[in-house]
Amino acid sequence: MNKRLLVALVLATGLLLGGCGTMPATPGASASDNLTGAWRSKVQFNSAIFSSIKDFEFMYVFNAGGTMTESSNYDALPPGMPAYGEWRKIGPRKYEAKYTVFTIKSPEAFAEVGKNGGWFSSGYAVLVEQITLADDGKTFKSVITYREFDQAGQPTKNNGDGTVSGMRMGF
Repeated sequence: MNKRLLVALVLATGLLLGGCGTMPATPGASASDNLTGAWRSKVQFNSAIFSSIKDFEFMYVFNAGGTMTESSNYDALPPGMPAYGEWRKIGPRKYEAKYTVFTIKSPEAFAEVGKNGGWFSSGYAVLVEQITLADDGKTFKSVITYREFDQAGQPTKNNGDGTVSGMRMGF
């Protein structure tokens, strides 16, 4: 084999294999400035609909491609579902997440639960978080807004703002 061709193959193989390693979600970001992964957090809304809940928790997965999923310890009250959205880096150790969850209307009487499925969609809510990672990349603090919309897309009065403290999940 030609010596030049062999050197080119070795270099190309090295570049290819080097590109297959674990990389931060944001080019140039260090491991301590990387939101990608699974997180668990404590959430405290200071106003409106959720302010009376003192044990609210969220679990998130921030994917490397910029998508995310969030689920809470209250997803079953009423039967609800996870939220889905996107996140992006906005500065050193600073991120923004925006995600949407469908909202459910509680039946007026318990007997209605057995009729027609019992729980009906009431619209959706959009949550936005401004996230700041700690220096070590293992915890974060954020401010959160919750804005609810009816089935026609019109804003409701069920809104709120709060704070979040998160910790990276791991083994």
